Amino acid sequence: MELRKTFQIEAAHRLPNVVPGHKCGRLHGHSFVIEIAIEGPLDPRAGWVMDFADVKALFQPLYVELDHNYLNDIPGLENPTSEVLAVWVWGRLKPSLPGLAEVSVAETCTSRCVYRGA
Repeated sequence: MELRKTFQIEAAHRLPNVVPGHKCGRLHGHSFVIEIAIEGPLDPRAGWVMDFADVKALFQPLYVELDHNYLNDIPGLENPTSEVLAVWVWGRLKPSLPGLAEVSVAETCTSRCVYRGA
């Protein structure tokens, strides 16, 4: 069984490692959509894999750190591509969320990356 919980953050960033003149090298912002996928067995007593409220509570400290902030200032996000952000989220959630199967980060409605762990 798999469940998914989606979060939205508003954040600014710039990509310092792109070629000179690349538009992503300039300061800009996104309405990032971060989706967390959890896999596990259906608990026959509870009727779910995990309470969505528990997923939200685990993500909340990350939300506070990311939302309405400049991502480049956050340790580990000095080059905050969607891929780097997905790995960063994974690294913070996986220790307390063993069923974590996937982190998806969309920076626009047509551009997204998916990370399934190392």
